[in-house]
Amino acid sequence: MSNIRKIHNQLQNKEISCLELIKNKLDLLKSNTHHTVNSLLDNTALALAKKVDAKIANGETIGLLEGIPFGIKDVYMVQGTYTTASSDLLKQYKSSYTATAIQKLLDAGAIPLVKENGDSFGHGSSSENTIFGAVKNAINPDLVAGGSSGGSAVNVAKEYTVFSIGGDTGGSIRQPAGYNNVYGLKPTYGRVSRFGILAYASSTDCVGPIAKSIEDIRIVLNTMSGKDVKDQTTYKSEEIAKEAILNANEIKTVGYFKNFIENKAIDAKVKADFLASIEKIKATGITVKELDFFESDTLVSTYYTLAMAETASNLSRLDGTNYGARIEGDNLKDTYAITRSENFSEETKRRIVGGNQVLSQGFSDEIYLKGLNLRDQISENFEKDFKEVDIILSPVTPNNPPKIGDSLKDPLAMYLSDAYTVGFSLGQLPTLTVPQGTATGLQITAAKNNDELVLKFANFLKDTI
Repeated sequence: MSNIRKIHNQLQNKEISCLELIKNKLDLLKSNTHHTVNSLLDNTALALAKKVDAKIANGETIGLLEGIPFGIKDVYMVQGTYTTASSDLLKQYKSSYTATAIQKLLDAGAIPLVKENGDSFGHGSSSENTIFGAVKNAINPDLVAGGSSGGSAVNVAKEYTVFSIGGDTGGSIRQPAGYNNVYGLKPTYGRVSRFGILAYASSTDCVGPIAKSIEDIRIVLNTMSGKDVKDQTTYKSEEIAKEAILNANEIKTVGYFKNFIENKAIDAKVKADFLASIEKIKATGITVKELDFFESDTLVSTYYTLAMAETASNLSRLDGTNYGARIEGDNLKDTYAITRSENFSEETKRRIVGGNQVLSQGFSDEIYLKGLNLRDQISENFEKDFKEVDIILSPVTPNNPPKIGDSLKDPLAMYLSDAYTVGFSLGQLPTLTVPQGTATGLQITAAKNNDELVLKFANFLKDTI
């Protein structure tokens, strides 16, 4: 059931007022103990709600997203709001403009409620690397929420927001969506503009929605998609029609990576549940093929080599001169060093140091260029696979969510939790987490620019497993 459509009908039929709806959601966000909130946009939200109620009172028809409350991961610029990236460095930074994807939602009448907590600068898979306190899982608050869009996923799961906009670089929408049993989409790279998002790794950063239904994902994706002159990687995409994703008859063949499932690191229950889902799909007459792919540790190594290099470059501007909380030293060089050392989290510093190392003389040929070459091989592998299958299905994560605190003790284990998500990021493919099949969901992937097929198969799975 689409929550967007349900609330839209209630508003249009005057069964509820927009002001009461927004007040209720803001109260839930204020009183929540899951650490999902970095800042509330309450004054803006209440003012917008009054305008929606006035339109309805005048007998005007409102748009489908008009009056619908949503959350925004705190890496998106929204003019006049704090955009902290959950970091000490930017905790007093106010946006002077609004990200394109968010502006499109505002233009459609959606009401922003909250800037949401997550790993600082997107650096993490647990939403513990943050100055606002570790985000707690929506189902079991002793466990991590996943990351880096943990606050966004929990707010949707707890229905504090109707949908939220996360950011996905190597799995940062899909993994927390899996951990909190909601839908989370990483669209094809370039379908949605990245203008106005604090960049982590520019070649894989994607803007995407988290919601409780496939239809809500479709509505939000359509609204945000499109070419943007401010982001040269964007392209014009066709709108996905509601009826187009209801029939999956064209999907004849599904593949899965055999080495993902035979990996020693996978939890026995996740493996058994995934294979049971495969059997249910076979029973419908769809052909299922085992595929060969790169080993998961190769994928993780390739992704983190490139992502760390890009984040070291992207964050070099944050030195307290133009951006960030400046801490004065004895001289300019000292000021840069102290500002960055004191204000970046341990994980962010780890990634900057790693990135600078792989880009440095003597290492770039040996490591960085090898990473680029492997990324090309991964993309070629996907092109070959999608000549054989329509959809690739995989678990979202090899294991269940860890307890809060455990990931911080073992950064390598945190990186390896991304083993099943980073490959699809490197391939720049559309990938959707659905809250079915295993304890942390299933991941549906299609060829580039085929986001519609992903949503079709999600609808098919909803009625199949």
